[in-house]
Amino acid sequence: MKIYNTLTRKKEEFVPLTPGEVKMYSCGPTVYNFFHLGNARPFIIFDTLRRYLEYLGYNVKFVQNFTDIDDKMINNANAQGITVKDLADKFIAEYFTDAKGLLIKEATCHPKATENIDAIIDVVKKLVDKGHAYEVGGDVYFDVSSFPEYGKLSKMPLEDLNAGARVDVTDVKRNPADFALWKSQKPGEPAWESPWGMGRPGWHIECSAMVNKYLGETIDIHSGGQDLIFPHHENEIAQSEAANGKPFARYWMHNGYITIDNEKMAKSKGNFFTVREIAEKYDYEVIRFFMMSAHYRNAINYSAELLEQSKSALERLYNCLYNLRFIANSAKKKEQENKEAMLSEIAAFGTQFKNAMDDDLNTADAISSLFDLVKYANTNISADSSLEIINAAESLLSELGSVLGLLGKPEEDLLSDEAKALIEKRNAARSEKNWTLADEIRDELKKLGVELSDTRQGTKVHIVK
Repeated sequence: MKIYNTLTRKKEEFVPLTPGEVKMYSCGPTVYNFFHLGNARPFIIFDTLRRYLEYLGYNVKFVQNFTDIDDKMINNANAQGITVKDLADKFIAEYFTDAKGLLIKEATCHPKATENIDAIIDVVKKLVDKGHAYEVGGDVYFDVSSFPEYGKLSKMPLEDLNAGARVDVTDVKRNPADFALWKSQKPGEPAWESPWGMGRPGWHIECSAMVNKYLGETIDIHSGGQDLIFPHHENEIAQSEAANGKPFARYWMHNGYITIDNEKMAKSKGNFFTVREIAEKYDYEVIRFFMMSAHYRNAINYSAELLEQSKSALERLYNCLYNLRFIANSAKKKEQENKEAMLSEIAAFGTQFKNAMDDDLNTADAISSLFDLVKYANTNISADSSLEIINAAESLLSELGSVLGLLGKPEEDLLSDEAKALIEKRNAARSEKNWTLADEIRDELKKLGVELSDTRQGTKVHIVK
């Protein structure tokens, strides 16, 4: 498998530090609100990467943090008249509600900044002791001039960063680009004891401390959104490598922005939709499909039209999967003249899928291979095919869908309670030979986006809404 490494700006063969094991860290949310569609993209993309690595046989230790203390947390909690912890607990629970809907697997662990203060202080102390950080009035700053490689991820020289930084007359930093590792307590703020007085961690240091604590000094993959390359990930590298004297992460992966009218979606711009809002109209799985319909490094433009296309495309995949399961119920174990050739043709779609995913997690092309398999199945496989062929196509479609976090719902989950009741009522009418009522119910179901086909194998449900 090849991965585009932001650090080197090229695709590289993925070779983990330990054969068969992958240590992976992905930046999680700051839990002061529901997460929006732009936040959701890295959650979905790097969940898919994790799933694929596990599919390849790797034991993946995946850590995703919660930032549960920072300026936004404090400001929002104060505005609502609640504690920062209460705010964090509320939106961590809301995160898991949306993440579960999006079929995102829970991380191996989800550490919180506030539960790792000791680990954070240990890293800051190490940086101070090594001369990479300095204390001023209870604040501790990282001295970027002490780390000659600063800027190697973002490819921005330190002199350019210093020139572009804003410096106040009262600024106590040695260099404009120096950043806070520890912040002294202000009135009314949550704080913890430290060698520099009561205070709280800066944003960047928490990730370095948690990577070090839960995964070790050097990890295989660090991932996040493109907007985190600078300053967050740049600062993580500087403080981690200055503290430990070892490479921090071997592969850096960053996804492109979600845009609205070709402008980056962001809470600060006010042009965002929360996943919860979108899920009120579209199924969570449609949102996941939409995210993977473009290569993860490319920007993807949000529109209702694209979500509708994703909805229709996902329904096409499901209808093929359900049809294969339906005809398998009545198919026979029989020899088919071209069976071996067909089994080979079906397996080729799996190879096509793997080739796409091995090429820097190209989910767009991987999804295309699913549709190629669907087209093949719809054209070449019927109730008269051998059971082995039907099962091979159904099993492969289900397996590849699972790698993408898709196609895991049983058919009844896609039907409304109203549709289920009508189908049951129609089955009773047919058993009583009340064909007029059965036809009337069929018409009612069609209005709900459900078509029925009566075949010699039974009644087949087709979702068209």
